[in-house]
Amino acid sequence: MAKQASSKRTWLLAIGVVAAVVIFAAFVSLRRTEVPVRAATATRSTFRSSISTNGKIEPLDNFEAHAPMATTVSRVLVHEGDQVTRGELLLQLDDAEPRAQAARALAQIRAAAADVHALKAGGSQEDILVNQAQMVKARSDRDTAARNLESLRRLFKEGAASPGEVRDAEDQMKRAEAELYLVQQKQTNRYSEAEASKVVAQESQAKAAYDAAQEMLQDSSVRSPQDGIVYSLPVREGSYVKAGDLLVQVADLSSVQVRAFVDETDLGNLAPGEKVSVSWDAMPARSWQGAVTRVPSEVKVRGTRNVGEVTCKVDNSDGRLIPNVDVSVTITTAEHSNVLTVPREAVHEENGKRYVFLIRDGDLHRNEVQLVYSNLTQAEISGIPDNAQVALSSTNSQPLHDGLPVRVEQ
Repeated sequence: MAKQASSKRTWLLAIGVVAAVVIFAAFVSLRRTEVPVRAATATRSTFRSSISTNGKIEPLDNFEAHAPMATTVSRVLVHEGDQVTRGELLLQLDDAEPRAQAARALAQIRAAAADVHALKAGGSQEDILVNQAQMVKARSDRDTAARNLESLRRLFKEGAASPGEVRDAEDQMKRAEAELYLVQQKQTNRYSEAEASKVVAQESQAKAAYDAAQEMLQDSSVRSPQDGIVYSLPVREGSYVKAGDLLVQVADLSSVQVRAFVDETDLGNLAPGEKVSVSWDAMPARSWQGAVTRVPSEVKVRGTRNVGEVTCKVDNSDGRLIPNVDVSVTITTAEHSNVLTVPREAVHEENGKRYVFLIRDGDLHRNEVQLVYSNLTQAEISGIPDNAQVALSSTNSQPLHDGLPVRVEQ
């Protein structure tokens, strides 16, 4: 009976030990439940921050010729894509009308010059001769009247002439002097100030009309002012054009300008000199390199976007980029070599402070860092050792916190 009781106590003791072990194991297991996480290693590399957007190609040194008048295109001597040299004749407009205008203006200039000469000389040659004859007669009449008045005054003193005869002689003298004065004024002041101004104005108008006709004649022969490529030629021989219509465009396309449309939120990261890379859907295997030349000073509405127009100079030595095409633009706003980088999602922020979770001995350790730059995928930081392992996120959506036991999953 005693043996049976002892066996029972042993059995109960064994059960108690097993239960304690199971409970302890469960407690330990619960305390060390490891959260599966994704992780990355902080490595040194070249960090680049960039802005990607769209843009349009424009010529840097552009020449445009517009029709100076309504006319027809007589000859077209080039084709789109042709390389042309400075001074080369590109096309010829019908210039019959400006030639006629120039001829009419030249005739007006000559007539106006004759009027100006007459103004300065006191009249035409015929007027001058008539005035000279009138001057001789007026002086002769004045001299005769003077002698007659002198004789009558002497006779009056002698009692041989009446006072009436003397008065008549004095009146005749006054008329002769008045006539002489009038003829003298015709010689020296033939034209009034208003008449003189009109003659001068007519000469100026005639010269202006002639210059305008000459300019139209010159513009009727369209020549290239520079070496370049004909990239736009919207007219053909025999085409009718109105005044102001575009005739031809020429530019040196060895370098082109890109007008990039950058969203307002990214404008603060831009500066002149930053590297630019351009790609074009028509040539997907190619890219062209350049630099920012000017950052915008204002924001414009473009469709549904608020953008700044950033201008960039891009090398186009092969001439494959042509004006007015739409391109993709990447602007490198930062490029640092041999800097410590981690995936951007590894960096967290709380109360204005940034930190990462380092993985050491299976636990997370919160570590503050300094964020230098970031782009869409990477962050340049300082404050942790090289090759440190950082947590990105849990794979079961459990939030990360300091001291959390974790298990790295590949």
